[in-house]
Amino acid sequence: MVFPDEASQRLEGKHMAIVVCWLLGNGCLFSWNSMLTIQDYYSYLFPHYHPSRVLTLVYQPFALGTLAILAYNEAKINTRRRNLFGYILFFFSSLAVLVLDLATSGKGGLGTFIGICAVSGAFGVADAHVQGGMIGDLSYMKPEFIQSFVAGLAASGALTSALRLITKAAFENSQGGLRKGALLFFGISAFFELLCVLLYAYVFPKLPIVKYYRSKAASEGSKTVASDLAAGGIQALPGNDELDAKKHERLSNKELLIQNIDYALDMFLIYALTLSIFPGFLSEDTGKHSLGSWYALVLIAMYNVWDLVGRYIPLIKPLKLESRKALTIATLSRALLIPAFYFTAKYGDQGWMILLTSFLGLSNGYLTVCVLTSAPKGYKGPEQNALGNLLVLFLIGGIFAGVTLDWLWLIGKGW
Repeated sequence: MVFPDEASQRLEGKHMAIVVCWLLGNGCLFSWNSMLTIQDYYSYLFPHYHPSRVLTLVYQPFALGTLAILAYNEAKINTRRRNLFGYILFFFSSLAVLVLDLATSGKGGLGTFIGICAVSGAFGVADAHVQGGMIGDLSYMKPEFIQSFVAGLAASGALTSALRLITKAAFENSQGGLRKGALLFFGISAFFELLCVLLYAYVFPKLPIVKYYRSKAASEGSKTVASDLAAGGIQALPGNDELDAKKHERLSNKELLIQNIDYALDMFLIYALTLSIFPGFLSEDTGKHSLGSWYALVLIAMYNVWDLVGRYIPLIKPLKLESRKALTIATLSRALLIPAFYFTAKYGDQGWMILLTSFLGLSNGYLTVCVLTSAPKGYKGPEQNALGNLLVLFLIGGIFAGVTLDWLWLIGKGW
């Protein structure tokens, strides 16, 4: 039986929590997207180093390696410390890009490039802490929270793209215009990451609905939520360890993975395909068009906007795919996009290319939300947290595979 007080507590602060999740999702990728979006500045500074591909290749092993360690030890890690460490690292890394550029007066060179690569690696480590930690944490709360966090991830791409188009238009013809745009970007980025640190530390843990779900997870045997509960003013009750161990038996990570291997492979394939086309192929291999230097920026902006739209479609119940078989079929059928992109780049005009890029983004966002919200259903809090971490591990693994495959487009380009 649910007491009226408990029922109201379960819903209180829901809308606020959805907004905070969206902002935290945004913060998780804002710095990295800023770095991706000012690629034209880096291509100008480091013309011989392929920055758009190299920076992504540096970022990924750090993200994947860190996340693998964190996902393996997930049950013993203090989630609050993990997420705060990630957001604080994002803040300092964004500041480091600013300082590096100001200290070298915007000059290129190998030393600066190595510095930027180091920051890219730090972004990877921060991303592994935050993305796995947050999605694991939200997996035992309402599905809308995950949807909102994941939509925030996409929104960071759309926002940085929009800002980039504005700064390009504003500064394009001025002296050092590219650099002004880039500095403005990382200034905004550092400010935004600081906001996320404060939101996660002081606002999110105090929302009644969040306290309710965290207490529920603790009562189901979750050890990772204790300091988050303390931040919300709730002390975990001491219990009898032997009795608790029996009552709170949970599936191991291996058992969870075997039961959800289709979801895990879906996540891997969605991102492997997307990143083998976006952003490397789109920014370097689309030929010459009437849009000139705006063309790659327009394509990347279209991808980001439709990726964001796709993440809101599953909120409309009849349009949400929940059948596991249908999700796998939809994921596999996206492989047809590779020949489609190849022939469009060769023979098609820019209208078709924009249409295809939009569809790539739409399907990416839509399938991500369907998988992440369907998978945790029916498990206990600690299992949902572990499963959220595992799915993000496969997602980042897919990104790494996609980024590596992205180099295949360069074959036969005399590279």
